Amino acid sequence: MGETHVLLPYPPDCFVAEFIRREKRFSVEVSYQGQNLWIHTNNTGAMLGLTRPKQKVLVSKACNLKRKLKYTQEAVWLDGCVSSGFWVGVNTLVPNRLLAAAFAADLLPFAHNYRSIRREVKAKSSRLDVIFCDGKEPDMYVECKNVTLVEDECALFPDAKSSRACKHLEDLISIAKSGAKASMFFLVQRADGKALAPCAAIDPQYAALFYEALASGVQMYCYRAHISLAGIALGEALPQAPREAVL
Repeated sequence: MGETHVLLPYPPDCFVAEFIRREKRFSVEVSYQGQNLWIHTNNTGAMLGLTRPKQKVLVSKACNLKRKLKYTQEAVWLDGCVSSGFWVGVNTLVPNRLLAAAFAADLLPFAHNYRSIRREVKAKSSRLDVIFCDGKEPDMYVECKNVTLVEDECALFPDAKSSRACKHLEDLISIAKSGAKASMFFLVQRADGKALAPCAAIDPQYAALFYEALASGVQMYCYRAHISLAGIALGEALPQAPREAVL
């Protein structure tokens, strides 16, 4: 994937550091040019396999100069899984941003009939990420999720129990049953996942709601992200794994 296809460029002042440890979910200590830095991670998941000592970490500088932690964790390098390794995107704001950028570039077949997008929309008891509007069809509510866990080439969500993610599915089910359009957008920010499934082994409630949502008419869209030091590009659509393959 060339740089001309990048939809979300990384800032030019990004740098690669070395992972030391994660503390209290939102803080990561890294080593860079002989100094130890504390950086922010917005990923509340377990980030299984992505918190190993000495792993490479891609770091960006915070736009908000008043923020306590001046840097943000963008991605983690995973060695030896596909060719010599690949970047795994851990910034959970990326799926929402990439969805909007892909819509603007007319790269989303499921949204071709819509002319505009609104973000952070109140719906039922949740605030959902996106609504596609002004189309030939009813408005479409979309919740975005970042996927960083892969087992046996199956991309799995979530990687930690999430009552919030369950609530999003419950509200999407309610929206779909009311006759409106409701969808999930899963972004697999790594190179080795070939199909999507809910992770029943980690969050059986979410897995049950996932299949209830499907039966209720909620559409599940899954795409791969291609990540380089230049930035993030939208890759290919991924299928759902057979239900019997779910962990």
